[in-house]
Amino acid sequence: MKLVLLQPELDHSPEADNIGRIRDLLSPVMPSLASDDIVLLPERFDVNESRARYEADAAALARDLGCHLVAGSHHEPVDTGTLNSGLLFDASGQIRGRYEKLRPYATEREWVQPGSALGELDIAGRRVLVLICADFWFADLFARADKLPDLILVPALSVTRKTTPDYSRALWRHLAVARAYEFGAYVAISDWAYPSRLPALFASGVGGFADPTVVDPSALFSPIGPSGIAVFEIDFERLAAFRRDRVARGFFWKAKV
Repeated sequence: MKLVLLQPELDHSPEADNIGRIRDLLSPVMPSLASDDIVLLPERFDVNESRARYEADAAALARDLGCHLVAGSHHEPVDTGTLNSGLLFDASGQIRGRYEKLRPYATEREWVQPGSALGELDIAGRRVLVLICADFWFADLFARADKLPDLILVPALSVTRKTTPDYSRALWRHLAVARAYEFGAYVAISDWAYPSRLPALFASGVGGFADPTVVDPSALFSPIGPSGIAVFEIDFERLAAFRRDRVARGFFWKAKV
């Protein structure tokens, strides 16, 4: 399975063509993708108000990619207010799952209400947990999962109050490695690139891939880098061997494996 992560410089203004920027980044890798592969988009890559447009654009992109698309998130109007939610599309553009942000962050709490749908999905026979941005920081949400995931996907829109993104990047990378090792799962983050400008803050560009199976400490986390796109080959057999070794040493929580 190939996993494609993105970190484009995006625009928060209503007239932004963020989906166009994303398509431009993905264009070189499209021919190499298969139906079981996954592309992960950042949180709120689509800042327009139309839910129908979000769904149509994401479905069309999934069809053009010919693979699974975890379509970041969008502000979804519901009877009780607004949710920050996202959708999983298959290679034919059909919706195969949804997920919601359970713990809105900072001023976001003024715009959206907490969701309730934990993003437990099945993609190509693999257990996948989608946690939107700040939800990744709450360990109790992992305990709510019916089974431990093989792959944790985090569509992010990171922000920083610091003058550089270094502090946020360090925190996110440490957490990603810790989560990957603790839960014996691959962790992948797509984010807005620094210096994408939000109304009051900058994005930090924390995207990357945490691999708990490697022994080279410098390879535990691979950032996306300045190109804005990175492709990773996911080896689930190697992950299974890593888990068996952890279980054999009594060093793995196996109740939900």
